[in-house]
Amino acid sequence: MLGDDHILPVVLINILGLAGIVIWHLQGCNRPTGRLIVQILFFAGMSLVLYLGGIAPHQPDEPYAEGLAAMLSKSARILWWTHLAWTIIGLLHIYVRLNRKPREAHLILDMAVAAIYLGVALSVMGFVFGLPVATLVTTSGVVALILGLALQNTLGDVFSGIALTLGKAYSIGDWVQLSDGTAGRVTETNWRSTNLLTGLNNIVVLPNSLLAKQSLTSLSRPDESHLLTLSLRFAAGQRPRIIEGAMRSVLDASTRIVKDPPPAVALKTIDATAIEVELQFRVASLATGVSAMNELIDLIHDRCDASALALALPA
Repeated sequence: MLGDDHILPVVLINILGLAGIVIWHLQGCNRPTGRLIVQILFFAGMSLVLYLGGIAPHQPDEPYAEGLAAMLSKSARILWWTHLAWTIIGLLHIYVRLNRKPREAHLILDMAVAAIYLGVALSVMGFVFGLPVATLVTTSGVVALILGLALQNTLGDVFSGIALTLGKAYSIGDWVQLSDGTAGRVTETNWRSTNLLTGLNNIVVLPNSLLAKQSLTSLSRPDESHLLTLSLRFAAGQRPRIIEGAMRSVLDASTRIVKDPPPAVALKTIDATAIEVELQFRVASLATGVSAMNELIDLIHDRCDASALALALPA
């Protein structure tokens, strides 16, 4: 059995480990800083007891250890490795919060958490139970190969999601438009798909592998403002200079378009029947585009009546 000088530290480590789990759950998910403090304190206490008791968590029990003492020793080492994983994960979460990383960074964070748990699981099997880790890794590699072949599409979505996240092609809240015409605001990204909220208030779920194969236009970068145009046709018998001045006054009177950079009036073409004019202006976001366009059409109607300007028939 374990020496008597090791029994007390082993029991104390088990008590600290279980108490830390209970208090960690009582903190709740809404207090990540409090949880991290609890994790660090209990992990530090367990590590101190291990050091003072001369117990190495990376070494299996002596061959003569058996019975209740061996079970307590193994549980103490398992709890220590578990608290080590939780402490590292807690530090990663706090790092992401303090640096105000984008919300989609949770994909990379999930990968790190999975790697930490995998490393701790292998450490427990090798250091606590004395299992041949190399054999387990080889066996798990064969199993991973079989699963990879069976889950090719899902894994394609996963790795495409990672590539899109690292490439920072978009962020949560961005308006994007795809080459197939799909457009909407990014509301969620996860391991398998990206959700877009369209202008019709529908959620479009796009697999990440499909999204990675299309060209993507960000309508929110470098800012949310967006260029719109409105084409008009005036009767050819009127002076282009007068038409241009009237349309400039319309743009100046609008309260729903962006004035910096200033809007422009472009005289596009002239023929025997019509003068084609294009109003070029920016709106603060795509969400205000419809209301701005409606306001401009109303102002154009009033200005044409006031200036006796006649619109031409459609081409």
